[in-house]
Amino acid sequence: MTSRSTYHHGDLRQAVLAAALDVIAAEGPGALSLRDLARRAGVSHAAPAHHFKDRTGLLTALAAEGYGLLAEALAAAPDLRERGVRYVRFAVEHPAHFQVMFQPALLRADDPDLLAAKERASAELRAGVAGLTDTGDARSAGIAAWSLAHGFATLLLTHNVTGAVGDRDPEEYFRSLTGLLFSGQLPASGRQERE
Repeated sequence: MTSRSTYHHGDLRQAVLAAALDVIAAEGPGALSLRDLARRAGVSHAAPAHHFKDRTGLLTALAAEGYGLLAEALAAAPDLRERGVRYVRFAVEHPAHFQVMFQPALLRADDPDLLAAKERASAELRAGVAGLTDTGDARSAGIAAWSLAHGFATLLLTHNVTGAVGDRDPEEYFRSLTGLLFSGQLPASGRQERE
């Protein structure tokens, strides 16, 4: 538990965010309350409201943080397949962020930090499909690629593909899925990147 003195050192915001991630990972976003998080951080029940105003503000901050982490993960990938792998890895390593990020009803849609972080992540997703379509429909290609990575990550986190994945590394399993769907079907530029 974080002591009250931590608040005075300026890291209450991070302490509350970390506690919120623990709660969400264990019980889901519905179990989150500012009062409980204040108790976990060892501060007054009003202290988290100073940073987040309310539960929606806290969830929005978590989502913005998550989109920022996702953008960083995607930027480090050399090609579309590896962006998908990084997406799956992000979901596995940050399951609480992942749960919150894609539930717009929980968030302040007009929050500037959230909008900026979402745009950075979206730009990285778009960069992964740039030049891979002959039709010029990069938006649809991006949605298709995102659907595959997001769908697999969601199924993995909800244990719906545990039997299929078995003891295999989820990232390698995802690579094999993309191979099944796209081998020999990528435009020439995509095949050259893979070779």
